[in-house]
Amino acid sequence: MFENGRSKEVSSELYLASVFVSDAQYNRNIYFDTSPQAVRLYLLYNHWLPQVLLYIFIILDLSLALFEEPAVIPLPSWATMLVELLCLLVFTLRLVHYARVIPQDKFWKDPKNICIIAIVLTLIDMIIYGALKASSYQAIRWTRVLRPLLLVNVTEGRQLRRAFRSIRNALPQIIYVFLLFLFSLLIFSLMALKLVGKRDLKTTGGAPYFSSYVDIIFDLYVLVTTANSPDVMMPAYNASSWFALFFIIYILINTYIFMSVFLAVVYNNYKKYLKEEIRQLVRAKRHKMVRAFAVLQERRKDTEEQVVSQANWNQLVRLVQPDIRNAHRELLWSVLDPQNQGCIGKVAFVQLADLLNIEVITLKSRPHPLRFIFPTLYLSVPSRLICRLVRHRTFVMVYDLIILVNAIFIGLDEDNPLIADSEWMFLSLYLLEILLKLYVFEPRAFFSRHNFLNKLPSSFTSSTPSHIPPLFSPLSAPPQVVYYIFAMVGMELFKGKIKYFGEGSDDPTKLFCGNVLLNGTSFAQLNYCKNNFNDILSSFILLVELTVVNQCSGFTFVTHVSARIFFVVFHIIVVIIIINIFVAFVLEAFFMEYSVEKSDLHTSVERKIEELQLSVAQEKLEDNLVNAMDSTEGNCDTAEDKPVLMFKIASKSKNVFI
Repeated sequence: MFENGRSKEVSSELYLASVFVSDAQYNRNIYFDTSPQAVRLYLLYNHWLPQVLLYIFIILDLSLALFEEPAVIPLPSWATMLVELLCLLVFTLRLVHYARVIPQDKFWKDPKNICIIAIVLTLIDMIIYGALKASSYQAIRWTRVLRPLLLVNVTEGRQLRRAFRSIRNALPQIIYVFLLFLFSLLIFSLMALKLVGKRDLKTTGGAPYFSSYVDIIFDLYVLVTTANSPDVMMPAYNASSWFALFFIIYILINTYIFMSVFLAVVYNNYKKYLKEEIRQLVRAKRHKMVRAFAVLQERRKDTEEQVVSQANWNQLVRLVQPDIRNAHRELLWSVLDPQNQGCIGKVAFVQLADLLNIEVITLKSRPHPLRFIFPTLYLSVPSRLICRLVRHRTFVMVYDLIILVNAIFIGLDEDNPLIADSEWMFLSLYLLEILLKLYVFEPRAFFSRHNFLNKLPSSFTSSTPSHIPPLFSPLSAPPQVVYYIFAMVGMELFKGKIKYFGEGSDDPTKLFCGNVLLNGTSFAQLNYCKNNFNDILSSFILLVELTVVNQCSGFTFVTHVSARIFFVVFHIIVVIIIINIFVAFVLEAFFMEYSVEKSDLHTSVERKIEELQLSVAQEKLEDNLVNAMDSTEGNCDTAEDKPVLMFKIASKSKNVFI
């Protein structure tokens, strides 16, 4: 039926085609050499073990800040530098491996290989640092801020790079709005200086109130975050109630209007560039699949059409997804070859990557043991009534309510006998629920699927898209990268300036955080001494607090008023830009979840499942998927036997956008 004189090369061709399909499935866009040796190296490059090892060494490299000065756990500098050398060696080997996989001209043009510069600069910094330390000179490790670049620029960090591209693409429009916001801030600050500055007002601490234009600008900027509200307005408000109107107008314009405009601009740009990202991903995916088809294509004798045979397709799917069930694989083939011709053309073949991304759950029907031991009792009318009752939505809701009330009673006063008795009653009801479900559901299914997450209220699990939370990780990484960079800079600028002595210390300088410049300040009086940059952990906690610009005044007291620039820049980057990008992603994810219809491919898979009579009834998915899966285990509603394997599509698709 087919013309194929390439049987000796079929193994290498299948491996090459499997690489193309795997790249298309996971949206990898790497131009690698197609020689057999390069393909083997590329398969090794994408193996999970070297990827896991790479991330272990990246985490180890980032964790060195715990042991470097200023340290949480001090270690000698030579020890941390040796560990960092080991990490740099692993990163270099990974880069060499990558260079062996792709053509040389592509390697040197790849922007993400900028991490080579970071590695070289780190080596130079280590040499200079070691020489200065050996000569008893003061030295700093200035390349520590470059460590997150390795996390961003590794090949596996493509989703993280997309997140940073979203930030970069949104910057031009954000700058325009930020300039308008800055103009409004300057105008209101000038108005405040003219209205209040000459009234000789004092703050509660006795300091001059709104007498310096620079101080007014900073105070009003902080007011946008509401961190100093209403303290900043009280001296003026006490002098005259009419001044409250000034602050109300300022908050309405700058806090509510401008901050909302920032979010709108970021979301609009994010959505626009998201569409372009998806188009590029679709084009790259189709290109990979066409190349895979070109490798495996055979000429059909009767029609002279280029096709892929079912035998080659089966081997290809086994290579791409080794853990796929035979029944699942046959289901996918029947979708692509509905006429049962034994081969598929290019149009059908290029859908394979999308087809593998459709999460089809295979359900194995297991009769309940009681059905074999006591068939008459288990299939009796009362038994069927119990089964219907346990699987009914009302039963689930009632026991969700019982668990919630029991949790409330646990937190109450246990010395009260009424509360103690109530706890025992709720515990008995919960045990009764377990026994009823063990009676209805097959035991192995019960213990494997009735975990903590399944005890969440059904209204929560049914209304929240289940695949959205894992997608938060790429968008949550940019704030962590920025936190790390600012923590490194902050430790070099402010380490040792503010000290925390602990609750049991009797050091007299404890009252002003170990720095006489803080004596009598609100920072020391409010016992904010632990908010410092004396180690990486304290720095991260402080930066989380500073996300709302709270109490950075202590650092201006111990250094210079220009230290405010550090905290304002941090707030602009994290809150105004990155957090808005994150919110835009969440909004778009939910809009996509509730507005995007199923694709034709999803419909084809569902239709084929129904044609084969292997479908889980849709009405059994009203609560959640787990209940539907359990309902196939040991059903006592009917004496009819079910197929051994049944299928159900878990969701519309695996999202690939960031």
